[in-house]
Amino acid sequence: MNTKSICLVSLFAALTAVGAYIKIPIPYVPFTLQLLFCALAGLLLGPKLGALSQVVYVSTGLIGIPIFAEGGGPLYIFKPTFGYLIGFILCAYIAGYISHLKQSRSISLNLIGSLSGLFVVYLLGVSYLYVIYNFYLKMPKTISWALYWGFLVCVPGDIFLCIVASFVAKRLKPMLERVLLINTRYLQEPQE
Repeated sequence: MNTKSICLVSLFAALTAVGAYIKIPIPYVPFTLQLLFCALAGLLLGPKLGALSQVVYVSTGLIGIPIFAEGGGPLYIFKPTFGYLIGFILCAYIAGYISHLKQSRSISLNLIGSLSGLFVVYLLGVSYLYVIYNFYLKMPKTISWALYWGFLVCVPGDIFLCIVASFVAKRLKPMLERVLLINTRYLQEPQE
């Protein structure tokens, strides 16, 4: 990894952390802007660096820095919403992989990638929510309860965030590539 990649990975990890604090308090699973930055990480950085940015985010929170929506620390893995954080890693990878299938990235390809990643976030998040409540917290909940609070309440907002991420990525990607290309040329030119 070069310095630019490290900076971009760190930037998107930090943006995801900021997104955790921009939230609408909904019972059980708060609605945050984390998904927006997670999807953008994959769409703009590609699958590997996008996923790495989310690994950095989750790892940073697990070592004790309170950057998750409800704090941080190693015991956060026992929080019912931790499954969504695992899903962010896969979401960034999937969104980046699908959006980079063609050289000319389109809004529709970005949207398909974002929504595919969102599906994985909900698959892991709702499953984890159900398992933690029923088997760890010993607070029996039904699958329909987990689907309602973990999926139906939040999914309209998250679909909107996927749409926003798709349009923003389409606009930012050429600018990002231009800036990176300019910096690469500057570094390669002999200094006088």
